[in-house]
Parts: sequence; C-alpha cells; structure tokens
Amino acid sequence: MVGSVEILTAIRELTNLKQLDRSELHGLLQDGIHAALAKKHGPNVQAEVEIDEANGKINIVLLKTVSEEVTDPGREISLEEARYEDPDFQVGDLMEIPVDFAEFGRSAVQAAKQRIIQRVREGERTKIRDEFSGRVGDLLSGEIQQIERGKLVVMLNKFREAEAIMPYREQNHREHFHQGDPMRAVLKRVEETPKGPRLILSRSDPLFVKALFRLEVPEMQQGIVDVKAAAREVGSRTKIAVVSRDDAIDPVGACVGLKGSRVQAVVNELNGERIDIVPWSPDPERFAKLALAPARVARVFLDPEGKTVQAVVDEDQLSLAIGRNGQNVRLASELTGWKIDIYSSREWMEKSEGPMFAPLPEESDVAADVKLSEIEGLPTSTVAVLEEAGYRTLNDIIDLERDDFLRLPGIAPEEAERIMSILNELTEEGGEDAAGGESQAAPRSAEK
Repeated sequence: MVGSVEILTAIRELTNLKQLDRSELHGLLQDGIHAALAKKHGPNVQAEVEIDEANGKINIVLLKTVSEEVTDPGREISLEEARYEDPDFQVGDLMEIPVDFAEFGRSAVQAAKQRIIQRVREGERTKIRDEFSGRVGDLLSGEIQQIERGKLVVMLNKFREAEAIMPYREQNHREHFHQGDPMRAVLKRVEETPKGPRLILSRSDPLFVKALFRLEVPEMQQGIVDVKAAAREVGSRTKIAVVSRDDAIDPVGACVGLKGSRVQAVVNELNGERIDIVPWSPDPERFAKLALAPARVARVFLDPEGKTVQAVVDEDQLSLAIGRNGQNVRLASELTGWKIDIYSSREWMEKSEGPMFAPLPEESDVAADVKLSEIEGLPTSTVAVLEEAGYRTLNDIIDLERDDFLRLPGIAPEEAERIMSILNELTEEGGEDAAGGESQAAPRSAEK
C-alpha cells in the first residue's frame, strides 16, 4: 500500500521536474485526492484535504450532512448512523468523518496519480500558450531533435517542453540540417492540436528576414526603424522596404551598418541570399520606383482601378529592372502590392504613339491622393490641427511655407520644422540605390 509520505515524495520530484511552485503542488495533490475520493464514495463527495508537508502527513475529512432519508450516500448520512457516533447529532448537522490515507485502494491512488498528471499537462499547455501566442515573428533558437519525413522537430533552448516543428514547406531547401545541429528560426504561428499548442517555425518566410534584422539593428529594437514590407524568393533574393520615425536616422543606412556589417550578418545567416534594402514611401508611384532598384526608373504611371503600375526605363536599364528570370520585377510587385509592367523608352513611345514625357505633371501631383494621416512621421495631433484648418492631403500642404504652418493654432516652431522636413523628404527624387543587379531579360510584369 502506498502511504502519504511516499505520495508527497513522489509529488515533490514531479514538482522539481516540471518546475511547479509549492502552491501548485498542493492544488494538484488535493485535486488528485478528491478524484480518488470520488472514485470510492461517488462523484458528489465533499471533503476537506489538509497537507502537512513538514510532517509528511495528509489529513482527509469527509463532510456529510445528517438526513432523515439518504438520497446521495456521497454527501449524506442517516440520522441513525450519525447518532451511533454521537447521540447529539440532529438533522441538518454536518458530520466530519476522518479518512486514513491507507484506506485508499490501488485503483483510487491510480486515479489520483492520473488526475495530477493531467493537471500538470494542462498547466504546461497553458504556459506554452501564454508564452508564445504573442510572440509570432520572434526569433527562436534550439536544436534539431529529430527529422521525420522532411519535417524538423526542434527542442527550444529556453522552453524545452514546447512542441516546435519546421514543416518541409517552411525550410530553405538549400540548407541541410542533421540531428543535433543548432538552428535559429522565426515563430510563424501557434497551432492548436488535440495534444496542445504546437509552434510552427520557419526559415523561408519573409518574417525570418525581418527577425534577423531586428536582432542586428539596434534602431529596430528601439522602434525607430521598421520594416514596412518584405518580399522573398527563399535562397535567392529578398527585398525589404524600411522607414524611420526619426528624420535624423537614415533607415537604409541603419540596416546596412558600418561597412555593411549588419546586412552582412543577415546574409551570412541566410547562406549568401542577396538582400535589397529600399526606403518605403506612402506614395505608390515613388515606392514603385524605389522597389525596382537597382534599376533607375524614368517614369511610372498608375492605374488605381486595376492596381497596376507601368514603369518606363531607359534601354540600358531594362534587363536590370526585369532581373534574371523576371525576379526583380516580381519581387518589386510583391513588395508594393501592385502589378508592375516594365517598358523600355522605345517600346513606350511605340505603344503611346506620342512623346514619352508629355505632359509632365507637377511634382506635387505625385502624391495628390495621399492622406495626411497616412504620412509616416506626422503625429496624429498635427494631422488634427491641419485637417481643422482644411488641409487633408499631401497636395494641400506641399506648397506651404514654414510661416504658413506657424500661423495655425497648435503648431510650434519645432513642429513646423518637422513638417517641412517631411515635405522635403517626400518631394526628393534621390534615395534609389540598393545593392546588386541582374542582366538577363525575361517576362516584364509581375503580379502579387
């Protein structure tokens, strides 16, 4: 027969193994004892369980109501039986019946054990769910525990109880791992299964590239620089669009690092995959130009209804804009969310049957449809002041001077300087460099 001392010793070992605290230990043990009592006395049994861990004792008392007629033996006792113990008992009194732990049979002890194990598992699942449900996009590290038909089973370094896998479709097929190899991956999602939450990891998703940059770029960790969009062909090339919330910090330069040290660290983790870093812009025309880097784009024309961009490039930039097997234009299309068609200047003149650059719109027309609330770096309070004064789009304020802004109530000199800085940045035509280029012609359009 198993005694209370042995049970307490076993539970302590379980507590140390599963990293439970003392209150959890007592709760699990009491729940298990109630399960054992229910198995022996019925599902409605009432009892008090007191755990004296210092003396290695478990005190159990059944609570039964004295009744004239017993309908539930698990909760009631007849007046006759109660008065056999004490003649003073009356109907409605609560009788306390001590239970010796040794009275539990093997089946009852087994029921207590199963309940405790079940509660421990439920607690582990809850911890995993609470720990990782808000960490999608975070970088996790671990060790390859097993390889099952192309799927990698990973034991995480800081949460070994969690079930973490990397399906075949989430792997970079140019990489080869073996059992016991260390690895880093991004948490793509948390799946619910009958056995509890399962972590799905990825090294092929653009989220992985974003997570690596967050690791290498302090400005991203501080929330100053952010990746607004990413497009990737795993193992070959990635494009990311970055933005800065501080005018004094160049987002592209922050990601590249001194002598390319930061971007090179990411490239090394991706086994040489090429990375293009471009500035993000709220204006789709300008963003399309930047996204097609390293090619220089002469003109772009938007079709908002079809969400299509027609980009015109000089003859010597055509193959660079298209990229090998259409990769550059394809990634640019995915990055911007617009279908992009590429034309050489000669093809565009033949297509339009007229001068290529007539009529040339004013620079302010480029962003005529951009709302003030969509401009990066413009505080909500400032947008409210401008809208109150009747200015609702970038085109409304693009020709205003610093003194015009200072005349508005609520615009301080520093805020006026900030607005002018944002306007200057949005109307510049620079910042279109990025690394590397391709040279073979291919299909000239891509769709997200």
